Amino acid sequence: MDEMLYISMNGARQIMKAQSVNTNNLANVSTTGFRADLNAFSSVEVKGPGFGSRVYGVNGGNGIDLSPGSIMQTGRDLDIAISGEGYIAVQAADGTEAYTRAGNFSFNAAGQLMTGSGNLVMGNSGPVSLPPFEKLEIGIDGTLSIRPIGQSAATLAVVDRIKLVNIPAQELVKNENGLLKIRSGEEALADAAVKVVSGALEGSNVSAIESMVTMIDLSRAFEMQIKIMTTANETAESAQTLMRVS
Repeated sequence: MDEMLYISMNGARQIMKAQSVNTNNLANVSTTGFRADLNAFSSVEVKGPGFGSRVYGVNGGNGIDLSPGSIMQTGRDLDIAISGEGYIAVQAADGTEAYTRAGNFSFNAAGQLMTGSGNLVMGNSGPVSLPPFEKLEIGIDGTLSIRPIGQSAATLAVVDRIKLVNIPAQELVKNENGLLKIRSGEEALADAAVKVVSGALEGSNVSAIESMVTMIDLSRAFEMQIKIMTTANETAESAQTLMRVS
């Protein structure tokens, strides 16, 4: 009965990990540019003396669902969405370069362009920093053009370009803050072929309905593992009773 109890206990633990991932996805169903995490289960043989007749499930790490979300028009000058494949380069909390599809921009007190999560947006030579302006336009290639204060409506000056990159899916991993990074730790080169849509945002690629169904399935699977543990305990108690009687 020890093997039965061990396997069901491990199964319950792995299901709890999967439920945590699914719950996080559901919580980000409205987060701009969010990419859902995926659970990856595998079967592993229980090692030990004797014949290996038992296996248990292992949640061996999370993959990333990189499918695109829906693009919503906002009309806001500081909003952009990636058109097709590609990512926006930003500065992570540790100062390294990371990547996102979230284009809901704003400015901090120093005039630096940042995402809704507070990450600085990277330009041609570091974080984008703009002088005071009356109007800002973001071109299809990420070019930042401003009309300086006091200038005529026809005056537009190009001041920087948002760093846009295109990275193969197999090279990407997600960090603890939800940003994408290259697995090797390298920085991607700017890709002029990546285009953006101004005045729009890309939504999360999480399906609320699918996540709710998954939550129910995982809850039922967890209950089944608990029942198996209860059965194993009851069987062990019955065996002990028989031994005492004999």
